[in-house]
Amino acid sequence: MRDQVGQNIRQCRKRADLSQEEVALRASLHRTEIGLLERGERLPRADTLVKLSGVLGVTPNDLLDGITWEPGYTSSGQFEVSVEDSKSGVGTTGT
Repeated sequence: MRDQVGQNIRQCRKRADLSQEEVALRASLHRTEIGLLERGERLPRADTLVKLSGVLGVTPNDLLDGITWEPGYTSSGQFEVSVEDSKSGVGTTGT
């Protein structure tokens, strides 16, 4: 996910014809932060994502392009405990 966000930031920055330094200054971030984000070494917080989208003239969704979430499905379960009858040696199942 970090790599995809980083690629999106880089592409939008280049389309806007801005340097990392210019983006950082306009977004009130350090230039090294922009480099870390573009290389996928860091994932931006929500406020940083909004700042970057404003500076780059895109929506936050544009910076998240190509990222989706597939919800997992769970079901309720229960434990079953096998109890061995000490007299007969026969196991029974209980919950």
